[in-house]
Amino acid sequence: MVPLMEILSFLPGPFDNIYILLDPKCKQMKKMRDLPNHDRPREKLASRGAEALTDVELVALLLGRGVKGRDVSQIAGDVARYLDDTGGSPTYRELRMIEGIGEAKACEIMACFELGRRYFVDDDSIVGSRIKNPEDVIPLVSKWRDKKQEYFICITLNGAGEVIERRVVTVGILNQSLVHPREVFSEAITDRAASVILVHNHPSGTLEPSSQDISITRQLIEAGTILGIRVLDHIIITKKSYVSLRELGHL
Repeated sequence: MVPLMEILSFLPGPFDNIYILLDPKCKQMKKMRDLPNHDRPREKLASRGAEALTDVELVALLLGRGVKGRDVSQIAGDVARYLDDTGGSPTYRELRMIEGIGEAKACEIMACFELGRRYFVDDDSIVGSRIKNPEDVIPLVSKWRDKKQEYFICITLNGAGEVIERRVVTVGILNQSLVHPREVFSEAITDRAASVILVHNHPSGTLEPSSQDISITRQLIEAGTILGIRVLDHIIITKKSYVSLRELGHL
């Protein structure tokens, strides 16, 4: 099928700014001001609910307005296609490469995705998950595998080995002053946890545990023994793989 804009290019008249608001895979969109009020994203959401909006409409609602030379629908279409291509895993740098997306809008989009992950996906889906081996842990911490900073995560479990909660303890280069037993076990005590699994990422991509990693692990094992909360494992994750310190013989 010949694209609409290609057809219009052969016809007389000011067709340069005609766009049809469709879906993220369609490059042709109607300008927002040309839409009937009941079809505009804000009015549509208010009357029919957010689930009635397309991805492009949701992005357009988030952006609010366009920039000089680019209608909000055009920018929203580019953003929605980018999100589709990345599987809903945007980065600030790549968003900034989209024409019409400035620092503020890139930050807003990143914030929306992070809130979505925190409140509507991760926590509800992990509670009650049973951990039998290191492989069972990886899906619960996958979003930290390619982070540029080190994240230290504590997963608390009940006596049946089911997940109670998963929390980020600290962010930054790991050392014994940052990863203190009280920071790790305070919430575990509140959860009445029987055990914990420790996880942290290596942005460098290496799976080799450092002497600091081993030292911190031993310190936390000792503290857990005193508190009656077992440290079942300490897992190092990278973008492509993982390693269990228990399987390496460090626990």
